[in-house]
Amino acid sequence: MSVFKIAVCQMLIEEEKDRNLKRAETMIRESAAAGSQWVVLPEMFNCPYDNKYFPDFAEEFPGPTTKMLSSLAKELSIFLIGGSIPERYEDKIYNTSFIFDFQGNLAGKHRKMHLFDIDVAGGIRFQESEILSAGEAVTVANAPQCPVGVSICYDMRFPELVRLMTLEGAKVIVIPAAFNMTTGPAHWELLARTRALDNQVYFIAASPARNLNTSYHAYGHSIVVNPWGTVIAQADEKEGILYVEIDLELVEKVRRELPLLAHRRKDVYALCKK
Repeated sequence: MSVFKIAVCQMLIEEEKDRNLKRAETMIRESAAAGSQWVVLPEMFNCPYDNKYFPDFAEEFPGPTTKMLSSLAKELSIFLIGGSIPERYEDKIYNTSFIFDFQGNLAGKHRKMHLFDIDVAGGIRFQESEILSAGEAVTVANAPQCPVGVSICYDMRFPELVRLMTLEGAKVIVIPAAFNMTTGPAHWELLARTRALDNQVYFIAASPARNLNTSYHAYGHSIVVNPWGTVIAQADEKEGILYVEIDLELVEKVRRELPLLAHRRKDVYALCKK
C-alpha cells in the first residue's frame, strides 16, 4: 500500500515522568484509534529538556519507558517512533530514539550524533555535551511501508546525515526535535523544507508543545513536508496531534521527474577531503 497515515504527537512535557508517560500513552491510543499506522513522539518526551534532569530521568534499555512503548506498539499494531529519552548505557547518557515495529520488537534506535552546544548572543546558551554523549551511527529502520530514517533535533542541521539516510533507502525522514524560541522561528520550517526538497523525501519534525512553566521553552510547530518541499501539515505551539497521509508514489514521481539523486557527481564529491 503506497498511502498510509501517520500521527505526530506534540506533547506537553512536565517535570514528572509518570505524568509524561501517561500523557504519551493517551496520545498514542488516540492516534491508533484514528487509524494511524505510524505514531511519532517528540524529543525527550518523558523528561524536561534540561541537563539537570537527564541523569535522574535516564533509563537503561529495556526500562519503564521502552517497555511501555513496546507493549503499546504490539497491542495497537502500530509502528512507533518513540521520540527520544535519556538512555543510560554503561557510564554514559545518550539522547536516544527507540523505534518499535507492529509486533513490539525493537526495529532500530538512534543516538543523537550532533550535540547541541551553542551560545547565541542575546538568545540561548545550552551545552548538551556537559551531560550527554554523542552517538556514532546512521539510523534507517525498516517499516512495513518503506525504510524510515530517524535522527534527533540538532542532527537535522547537518545535510550529510540526512543524505546518508536517503542513500540507505529512506523515503521518510523523522526527526524528534525541540527547537527553542531563538532557533525555532528563524530556522525550523526553513530546515524542514530544505531537507525534504534536497532529498526528495517526506520530512517529519516532531516537537514538544510549549510549556512556559519549565526552564526550556520549545518552539512547537511540529511539521510535515512532502518531497516537493511543500508543507502539508503544521501545528501551533499548543499540545495536539497532527494527522497526515503519506503517499509513497509521490516520492517516486518527484524523483523521476526531477532526478536530483541520480544527477549527483560522485566522481567529484569523492575528491573532497574537507
